Order: sequence, then structure tokens, then C-alpha cells
Amino acid sequence: MIRQLTIEDDSICQDLITQAPAENLFIIGDIEAFGYEQDFQKVWGDFTDEGVLRGVLLRYRENYIPYAPGGYDAEGFASIINQDEEFLYISGLKDIVSKLDPFISREAKQKRHLHYAKCTQGESLDQSDLSLVKEAGIEDIPALVELLLTVPEFEHSNITVESKEHSMKAGAARSYYIEGDGRLASSASTTAENSKSAMIVGVCTHADYKKRGYASKCMSKLVGDLLGEGKELCLFYDNPDAGKIYKRIGFRDIGYWSMFSY
Repeated sequence: MIRQLTIEDDSICQDLITQAPAENLFIIGDIEAFGYEQDFQKVWGDFTDEGVLRGVLLRYRENYIPYAPGGYDAEGFASIINQDEEFLYISGLKDIVSKLDPFISREAKQKRHLHYAKCTQGESLDQSDLSLVKEAGIEDIPALVELLLTVPEFEHSNITVESKEHSMKAGAARSYYIEGDGRLASSASTTAENSKSAMIVGVCTHADYKKRGYASKCMSKLVGDLLGEGKELCLFYDNPDAGKIYKRIGFRDIGYWSMFSY
């Protein structure tokens, strides 16, 4: 049985999704920020015949994210999505999204599958000589955005000073950096931070400062601090070389994250 969840269902919903904090980064964060009964956000639960919650489907504006640790009513979740004429995206763990796909009435315009990795332990972190690493404040955001836009990977992204400021003020993001010659040389950031998990993004180094280990130091400081707060960390990557770097500091693959656009 599938029904819409309310605040009264929060404890059973949290019991399910917080079993995998990194995997449910977006669902946990959106529920913490906006709850269950906003016009732009809804949450549905799939219950077994015995009344046990086995899956959730979150809608945040035009995006839907399903989660279930095992089997779930994929056709039922798809029926909810198909009734929404304004839906544009479905995203989530590949194994879960792939079960939905055959029941979606529209054909996807694009399907992307990114490696999804998480880190829960810091034993592999090199915590030595991190004195150069500083945590960015609001006043550092213009320089941080300027650095990001010098990196080919981010030059066509929609990163703005305003969006960075909003996320940092809301406590959903933080950034660490290293300076070189009076400008930002390297940085690493989080996004979608919540009480249980955070996503690593924006790991970059200016071309003039590459091969000095700066990005690794920023990552080590950032990851170490977040793990110290009891949070699981996750990230996407599609470059195998980048994957090797992340794995050296303790990340391990947990599957693929699928993003379908319609």
C-alpha cells in the first residue's frame, strides 16, 4: 500500500532513510529543511501488507527521488510520478531507479549514471601539515567562485556568488581553501549538508598550483572535520582518475547515481 506521509510518520520514515545516510543525502536534507506538507514537496511511503514501511518517494519541485533498501512497489511509485504533468527529473541509486523506469509513461531525454562513493571512516586521511588550509567565510565566496570558474570542469556550470552565500548561510554548505600569492589556489566544498550526511563538491586547484597536493590537503581537512561531527560523506564522479584519488582518502563505491531528465 502506498500513501502520502505526514509529520506523524516522521519516526518510521527516519528509521528507514537514516539506515543509509549517504545514500539518502537529499531525502534527509529536504525533509529536515521543508518537512512533509509543502506545496513543492511531498513524501509517499510504500508499506508491506503487515504495515512496515519499505520504501519512500520524495518529490521536490519537478524532481522525484525513490529509495528502498529492498523490493518495493515500483509500478505504484511510477503511477504517482506519471500523474504529475510537471515532473522533469527522476534521480536516485541506479538499482532503485531502474525498477521504476519501465513504468514511466514518458521517454527520458537523457540518462546519466555517475559513480557514487561514500566515506564513513578517516583512517586513510593524511592529517599532517594542514596549517595552510582555511575555512571560507561569506567574505571569501567571490574569490572561491572566481577560482571554480577558472577550472574547465566548472566553467559552464551555474555556480554563482548568490547561491553559494545562500547555502553557506543556511548551514547546508562549507568550503575550505589554500591561498597562493594572495589568491585562492585550491578548494574543496560541501553541499546538501544535513544532520547525518554531506556531499563533497567543487574539489579543484588552479592550473598554476597543480601537483602540490593542495586539493588533497583541503579534502583531508574537510573530510576529517565532517567525520568528526558524525556525518557520512558522499560524492559523485565520472573520471576514473578522480575516483582513485578519492579512494586513497577513504571513499568507497556504493553504486551508481542515476539522473534521468524528461
